[in-house]
Amino acid sequence: MRKSVLFLTPEPPYPLHGGGAMRTASLLHYFASFADVDLIQISDRGTPALLPPNADGTSLVRSQHVIPLPVHSRTMLARYFRNGRRALTGVPPLVDRLSGLGPAIRGIIGNKRYDIGVVEHFWCAPYLADIQSACRTTVLDMHNIESILHARCADISNGLVRLGHTRFARAYRKLEAELMPRYSLVLAVSESDRDTALQIAPGSNLAVYPNSVPWIESRQAPDSDPARPLIVFSGNFEYHPNIDAVRFLVDQIWPEVRKQVAGARLRLVGRGESFVRRLLPADGGLALGIETSGYVPDAMREIAAADIVVAPLRAGSGTRVKILEAWAASRPVVATPLAAEGLVLQEEGNILFASTPVQFAEAIARLASRADLRASLGTQGRRTFEVHYTWEAAWRTLDARPQVSRSEQVSRYTV
Repeated sequence: MRKSVLFLTPEPPYPLHGGGAMRTASLLHYFASFADVDLIQISDRGTPALLPPNADGTSLVRSQHVIPLPVHSRTMLARYFRNGRRALTGVPPLVDRLSGLGPAIRGIIGNKRYDIGVVEHFWCAPYLADIQSACRTTVLDMHNIESILHARCADISNGLVRLGHTRFARAYRKLEAELMPRYSLVLAVSESDRDTALQIAPGSNLAVYPNSVPWIESRQAPDSDPARPLIVFSGNFEYHPNIDAVRFLVDQIWPEVRKQVAGARLRLVGRGESFVRRLLPADGGLALGIETSGYVPDAMREIAAADIVVAPLRAGSGTRVKILEAWAASRPVVATPLAAEGLVLQEEGNILFASTPVQFAEAIARLASRADLRASLGTQGRRTFEVHYTWEAAWRTLDARPQVSRSEQVSRYTV
C-alpha cells in the first residue's frame, strides 16, 4: 500500500534553478517514488510549479496547492528597509515573510491524514503546529543552518549590516533550539552541519541528506587557450554571501589573476545582475575581461563552457551546489575552504583550495597552463559526483531511515 506524504515548500521545486530548488526537487522525487504526495507551495508567483512526470511516467504529485504571497520589491533600498524593520522587531528574514499562513495550510489539509509531513527550509519550521496533528511522522529539511549563515555574514560585514546579521543569528539560534527537537526527523546537508545542529539543539533526531544533482552525462572539456582561459562563478547574486563573493572576486582576486594571466576572462552567471553591476567598473568590467550573463535557463551549460570554475565564498552555510554542478560537468574547481565545507574530498585531488587573492591567482594560472591538471581535477570531481552526489546517491541515505524509507527501488531520474 502506498504511503501518503504532505510536502510543504516555500519555493518551487521546478524549474531546477539554484541549490534550493535542486534539493527540494530531489526530496520530492524520492517521496513520489513510493507515496502519494500532496504538494503545498508558498509562492509570490501564485501559480503551480510545472512538474515533470515521475520516473515511471505517472504524475509526480497527487495534488498541488499554491498559497500566494504578496509580491514585494527586490531593490536594494527595499531590502535595507525590510531588514531594518526585522532587526527592530527581532523576527528574522523569511520567517516573517512566510508567517501568518497557518489557516491556509490547515484549510488545505482539512481532514486528511498523512504518514509523513515534510517541511522544506527552516523558514517554515514554525508550521509544525499546523501539520503535526495530521502527520504520523514530521520531517524538517534544513537547507542551511540559518543562525550560522547570519553569524558568518556578520563576520564579513560592517556597521548596521553587521548588527542586523548578528541580531538575526541570535533570533534564528533561539528558534532552532526550540523547533528542531520537536520534529520526528531533521535532515542536514552534511556531517558538519549535523554536528553543529546537535550542538544547538541536543535533543534533535538528525540525519544527513546531502545536496545532490540529477544525473547528467559528463561534458567534453572546451578547447582552451592558456592565454585566454574562461573562469566562471555561478550563483544567485541576490544572496548576501554570493554578493560578498563577487566583491571579493572583482576587487581583490581578479586584479591578481590579470597580473598572471593577462587575457583571462571572467563570467558571472546567475540572476541578480543589478546587484552585481554595482560592484563592477563603469564599463561593466568589459575592459577587465568581466561579463555578466544575468538569468540563464541552463546554468550547467555555462559551467560546462568554463575552463575553470571558482567559488570564492567567505560566508554561508550548508554545501554549495555550484561545486557539485562543476564536478558533474568534469570541470576543475578553485574554492575557499568554507565554500567546500561539508563536501567529500578525494585524496587524489578533486578541488584546489585558495583563501587569499594571490592564492586564487596562482591556482588559476597553474590550471590555465596545465591541461593535464585540469583534466585530473575534472575527472576526480566527476567521480566524486557519481559516487556521492547524484540524486540516487542521496536517496540511498534515506533508505536507511525507517521513518521515511521507500518501499522499492526506482530507476535513475535524468534531466
